[in-house]
Order: sequence, then C-alpha cells, then structure tokens
Amino acid sequence: MNKIFFGLVLLGVPISVIGSFLHWPSVIMFIVYCLTIVALAGFMGRATESLAIVMGPRIGGLLNATFGNAVELIISIFSLKAGLVGVVLASLTGSVLGNLLLVAGLSFFVGGTKYKRQKFNVFDARHNAGLLIFAVIVAFVIPEVFTQDMNESSTMSLSVGISIILILLYLAALFFKLVTHRGVYQHTEKTEEHEEEVPEWSTKKAIIILAAATLAVAYVSEKLVHTFSEVGETFGWSELFIGVIIVAIVGNAAEHASAVIMAYKNKMDVAVEIAVGSTLQVAMFVAPVLVLISLMYPTHMPLVFTMPELISMVTAVFLMIMISNDGETNWFEGLTLLAAYFIMGIGFYLL
Repeated sequence: MNKIFFGLVLLGVPISVIGSFLHWPSVIMFIVYCLTIVALAGFMGRATESLAIVMGPRIGGLLNATFGNAVELIISIFSLKAGLVGVVLASLTGSVLGNLLLVAGLSFFVGGTKYKRQKFNVFDARHNAGLLIFAVIVAFVIPEVFTQDMNESSTMSLSVGISIILILLYLAALFFKLVTHRGVYQHTEKTEEHEEEVPEWSTKKAIIILAAATLAVAYVSEKLVHTFSEVGETFGWSELFIGVIIVAIVGNAAEHASAVIMAYKNKMDVAVEIAVGSTLQVAMFVAPVLVLISLMYPTHMPLVFTMPELISMVTAVFLMIMISNDGETNWFEGLTLLAAYFIMGIGFYLL
C-alpha cells in the first residue's frame, strides 16, 4: 500500500500541475486530484503515526485528527473563496458523519474481526459524549431554531458569537485533557500488552514530510475545488452530495486509514481518539474557524445547516454515544455504524 501511495504521489503531483496548465477535462482532473490528495494524506497519516509513537496515544490521536482535518480545512477555505458555501457546510456534515459512522464503524468492524471484544478508555468516551452533544446538538441546532425569524446580518452575528464560544471551549477541553487532568482518568483494564513500537520515521523526518505533504495538498485542493461544478453536472451529483460524501471522504482519508490500522493492532484508545476527537475538532474548531474566515470573503458562511444535514448529524451522535459509552466494542457494533452511514449516503445521493 505504501508503494502504491508513493507511486500515486510521484505521478499525481506532476500530472496535477501539467493538467491544470493545459486545461485537461475537469472529470479526468477531478479523479487525478482526488487520488493525489488521498495518497498525500497517506503520507501525512504515516508521519503522524510516527509522532504518535513518540508522544503517546492522546497527543498522537490529536495530531492525527489535526493533520487529517488540515486537508479538509484547506479544501474548505478554497471553496469559501469560490463562494461554494453549500459545499463547505455539506463537507462539515460529511466529516461528522464520516468520522462517527464510517471511520469508527470500519475501525470497530476490522478490529472486531480479529478480537472478540476490544476495550478503550470509558472515561474518555463519556467525556467525549458530553462534548459531542454540546458541539453538534447545542451549537448546530440552536442557530437553526433561532434564525428562523432573523435577517441575514443577525444570523451572521449569532454564528460569529457561537463560533467564538466553540473555539474557546475546544481550547479549554484540550487544556483539561492534556494538562490539568492528564493521567487522572486512566484506562485501568489492559486487554493485552503491546511490544514497544519503533517509529517508522524520525521526528525530524516526520515533521518535514508532514509539512511538504500539507503544502502539496493545499495546491491540489485549490485545483480540485474548481472542478466541482462541471463534475456535478456530468454525474448528476448535487452540491450537497459532493460536500457530504466526496469532499468528506477525500479530505479525511489520512485519519480513515490510521484509525483502521490502529484498531487492527488493538490500539482502540488511539482509534477512538482519532474518530471522535476528529469529529469534535471539526464541530468545535474547524467549522467556527471557517465561519470567521468567511468574513474576509464576499460570501459569508452562517453556521446554519439544512434539516437533512442536522437530523443526520444528531442521529450519528446519539448512535455513537449509545455504542461507545460502555468502553468496549465488537464487529457487529461497527457494522451497525457502517449501515447507518450507507443509509444516509443513499439519502443524500437521491436528495
């Protein structure tokens, strides 16, 4: 797989540059850009995994989620610049659904086929459950309710206010987990002793690869955004479907792969931290930051989602909480999450 990704990067980056200059057909370039971003995300995943081995599961999971979301943040900024607010909001929805249902579902399913029961830190699961309810249900549903009778200016003011509160609470949550209460809620029951792992790359090499891959992703993402309209018309995809399914899967490719690999190695604390931690980062940091960034562009982005997007996110949150709140999982619970994702995917495709 690593050789395939290396080959895709070696071919994909030059073809992306040449194709954009020569104005090759949008549909062909869309496929090239997507494959290149997924391959680059694979390198970002390997770099963050090397750093995670050195820094521990919590910081490793956080790093993986952060750099995984960096790809989507870059795509979203260029989409905002192009005035594609609908695509950005849909991609945020897709990230929440993708992480809670697809990433967690695949991780639980793949890990569960190897181990009968897999355990993870129940205290972290319960802490994350409260934050998920706050971030998705309080912060996303409230604007929809209050903005029914508001004008555009008031809607944007409410969105900015909520965004600032979300960012501050997210930073406080990181401070709580990594500083004031680090090690307080330990996972007391260890299922299996793991051999000490050696990182694939040194810290310096991992950071250099991470930086280079992020820059390459930024370039390819800008080109990808310009293909959305034509690709949507060609395949009959709505803006909503492109955002919820395509952009979300491409943008989160790094953490998708990393979480599944960690689950297969029975490192469920890291796998859950990637899936749920990434969702929280999208809802409490990426989305609010995009609202604030949109103020610099002619088209502003309020934190107001469509009803199908809201109901899907709320359903995903409750399902994930019900499945993960006991601190253990199995392959059937993973399959349940995957089934929910595919049902929603069909719905968004036909919408």
